[in-house]
Amino acid sequence: MALHSMRKARGCWRFIRALHKGSAAAPAPQKDSKKRIFSGIQPTGILHLGNYLGAIENWVSEHTQLSWILSCMVRLPRLQHLHQWKAKTTKQKHDGTGGLLTYPVLQAADILLYKSTHVPVGEDQVQHMELVQDLAEGFNKKYGEFFPVPKSVLTSMKKVKSLRDPSAKMSKSDPDKLATVRITDSPEEIVQKFRKAVTDFTSEVTYDPAGRAGVSNMVAVHAAVTGLSVEEVVRRSAGMDTAHYKLAVADAVIEKFAPIKREIEKLKLDKDHLEKVLQIGSAKAKELAYPVCQEVKKLETLKGL
Repeated sequence: MALHSMRKARGCWRFIRALHKGSAAAPAPQKDSKKRIFSGIQPTGILHLGNYLGAIENWVSEHTQLSWILSCMVRLPRLQHLHQWKAKTTKQKHDGTGGLLTYPVLQAADILLYKSTHVPVGEDQVQHMELVQDLAEGFNKKYGEFFPVPKSVLTSMKKVKSLRDPSAKMSKSDPDKLATVRITDSPEEIVQKFRKAVTDFTSEVTYDPAGRAGVSNMVAVHAAVTGLSVEEVVRRSAGMDTAHYKLAVADAVIEKFAPIKREIEKLKLDKDHLEKVLQIGSAKAKELAYPVCQEVKKLETLKGL
């Protein structure tokens, strides 16, 4: 997962290792104008198109410590009511694990540990963010104002759908290799995946998510990678059949990924640099997380869970 900060004066996003200069000795309330934006993705697997268009951690022990404390503040029915839990357990024939059930609490700990003020999310994560907000408010009510209550920032590309099943979210764990476009895919692989993308039997390019989910997913991706509006993408695609349009979208994705892939290949040649970056990032994460976690444990000891 990757923690980002935004400095208002510069309007820039940085990884956690670039957050704040100097010591973070005390977790004082955030009274300045600085916003802290936390953006998280699963650290396993190869990043895909949805990760890139949505929002691109070094793990430290404080994450699991705060997760345990927060888990003592949330009721079991609340977690079982979450849409993703119900959807995934249904898919797994009601054989969901404890890790799956409590993952949203760990997610909340990830966010609150850095006193984040804003979190970019897709529409499928809004319910999890409501849990984060409730936990922050519940903690503050019991122990005094401590955590900022983070706000959801809905990204324009709310959810990138699977290329093989436009009713489902694009996922790194999808067993169908044609369903997910990975950042590391070759141009040929990207073209093949978009050529095989599920659309429908209507030839023209239109945007109708309810009636034409597959083609609409193509249009949404095209708009996101080019910076054009959905309306402009549809206008420019007038007269193009969906078979040729899918190749046009593939070309746009390839162009968007090209500089990223070049940088990836460059970095892969300098493993010492990558190790150093990871070490620095871990140290910065620890610098921010440790005092917050210590203060939480101090408050919990004084007043109890």
